[in-house]
Amino acid sequence: MKTWSTPVRKIEKDSIPCALCGGLKFKKALICEGFEYVRCRNCGLVQMNPQPLKEEIISRYSDKFGGEYLSYEIENEAAFLKLQQLALKDASFFKLEKIFFLGDKDKPSVLDIGCATGTLLSFLRERGWRVTGVEISPSAEFARSEKKLDVKSLPLEENKFPAESFDAILASHLIEHLNDPCSFLKEVNRVLKKDGLLFITTPDISGFQAKIYKGRWRSAIFDHLYLFSKGTLKKMLIKHGFKIQKVRTWGGLAAGFNPVFIKRFADKAVKFLNNGDVMIIRARKDRDF
Repeated sequence: MKTWSTPVRKIEKDSIPCALCGGLKFKKALICEGFEYVRCRNCGLVQMNPQPLKEEIISRYSDKFGGEYLSYEIENEAAFLKLQQLALKDASFFKLEKIFFLGDKDKPSVLDIGCATGTLLSFLRERGWRVTGVEISPSAEFARSEKKLDVKSLPLEENKFPAESFDAILASHLIEHLNDPCSFLKEVNRVLKKDGLLFITTPDISGFQAKIYKGRWRSAIFDHLYLFSKGTLKKMLIKHGFKIQKVRTWGGLAAGFNPVFIKRFADKAVKFLNNGDVMIIRARKDRDF
């Protein structure tokens, strides 16, 4: 499945320090067609630097590209839902789900940040969850009108949710798009209930596929401002008050580039070795931040 991305073009950018450690020394990491990534010499975080301005990032999902993004999401709804279900299963979401429904308390609440057309939220609503979404693209209106979901159109930090509002928070293929992932995680911590769970999915630059394809890696795209490894993302989560509970990866070789039997073998191997193309991390709120 092709990853959606806006076209590479000249835009206004700012040089920024490392988002994880604040370092100012970098070396080239990946050279792509028309843009590149650098790696922090101190902590190893890979990021686009200079980085597009926040206004540019938001406009990618709301201006002339917004309609294209909505069409892409609608076309791939079923496939995306299946992938998200498999990822949550890997992170033991459905086993832990039973705990949230114990006793006579209210239905548990879940926030899906970057919920797109709301397909996953609809699925969870059917399972008994109280669901809320955040989505800044035109997909938000589609989720509200077509699926009758409570989806906010502002970035997470601007919604001003009450503290400790949610039992679980999901963020699938989102954090790599954000200018300020630390501000995002700080707000996730604030609105997550004590001992609440965060399930975060993102490409893994330390995986086998990234090492093979390098600048041609399918996740090295113009819309991804950060390319986390398992190590850098875990450090960032711990820094913002989370305790890591589980890390799982999948994806060995990109479809269409290799014979099917080779891809199947690679996919099984990297999943066994936990060295895949995409990762999901389950983290528990450990302390207020």
